[in-house]
Amino acid sequence: MSRHFLYVADPMCSWCWGFSPVIGKVAEAFGDRAPVRVMVGGLRPGTVHPMRDKDKDYVRSHWEHVQEASGQPFDFAFFDRDGFVYDTEPACRAVVTARKLDEERALPFLARLHRAFYVDNRNTAAEGELADIAGDFGFHRDEFHEMLTSPDTREETQGDFWFAQQSGITGFPTLLAVEDQKAYLVTAGYQSWENLAEPLAGWVAG
Repeated sequence: MSRHFLYVADPMCSWCWGFSPVIGKVAEAFGDRAPVRVMVGGLRPGTVHPMRDKDKDYVRSHWEHVQEASGQPFDFAFFDRDGFVYDTEPACRAVVTARKLDEERALPFLARLHRAFYVDNRNTAAEGELADIAGDFGFHRDEFHEMLTSPDTREETQGDFWFAQQSGITGFPTLLAVEDQKAYLVTAGYQSWENLAEPLAGWVAG
């Protein structure tokens, strides 16, 4: 029997950043028997309007809740920015680019994008910045940028969004356990490692 985990997330989703250490432990504990495959769901793809004060208040409240639940760090200086357009499509496309270049590095690269946005306060909505982060991560910067901006990668990213929508996935993070092409929901939303470790170990063991 073939088993894997399907992880649907967004690089600019705060609850996904909260879940980042947990999915990392899932991959570390079970990846040799059930690898974690990454898809992007598209939290706010195609946003064109800058954040307003009430938008910042709404997002800040989410960050505070995630920090309290997960203990993950955040740089709240982000909210001092003016004119930020919270479009998550480019960052999602960067994860797809990493997946195309080296599927095994997609999950750690997703974690790197989370940290770049939430801790380092970098603009992960900008293609040039995403290519710089990829270069720092170990990809060839120019090769990454070329693939990031290619029509094929844009199309594949939209395919991920379509899959999430057609699967009824409305929030992130979502983790599915897939066995012989049948998917079982593990969690829709944040869960602690303590809540997941034992049932996932049982599933992987068959």
